[in-house]
Amino acid sequence: MEKHGTGRIYIRAVLAAVLLVLIDQGAKLLAVRRLKGQPSLKLIPGVFELQYLENRGAAFGIFQDQRAFFLIMTVLILLLAVWCFAVVPKTGRYLPLRVCMVFVVAGALGNFLDRLFRGYVVDFFSFVLINFPVFNIADIYITVSFAVLVLLVFFYYKDEELLVFSGKYRREQREKGTETEEKNSRESGGQ
Repeated sequence: MEKHGTGRIYIRAVLAAVLLVLIDQGAKLLAVRRLKGQPSLKLIPGVFELQYLENRGAAFGIFQDQRAFFLIMTVLILLLAVWCFAVVPKTGRYLPLRVCMVFVVAGALGNFLDRLFRGYVVDFFSFVLINFPVFNIADIYITVSFAVLVLLVFFYYKDEELLVFSGKYRREQREKGTETEEKNSRESGGQ
């Protein structure tokens, strides 16, 4: 793919991630303004409600008040997701993988911003029917993306297609590119 097209892919990914983070942060702001200090808003009684919660840990209350741990882990997750996005071929076949990475980045950034500026994550969706942990939109981005990634790895991509993440594959691709450039240069008379 030409470099110009690749640049567009990156621009679209950044814009999509920004939009997704804005949606998450907007919903959290609404939760703070409308739900904080209020009783739960029962949308489907006994099943689903909106309930304000300041989460200083992870799901199920683990790692309470470990803000530095979460900030460091988020940076590592962001770096890994951006690296994955960068190394996959920019072809239609890998579009689902790139979309998942955009959602992972948006979800991680959404909760990262909460921890950074508030000291906790604002959660507000509650499935009371199954006593599920209260969650937010960024959590949905991350959870659904992870589930889709698992499905992609096991049922969509062949093992050899996932070699794009190996150093050996990338070295071979660079060598092929260098050989092609040299061949094209020789064929065109070295111009």
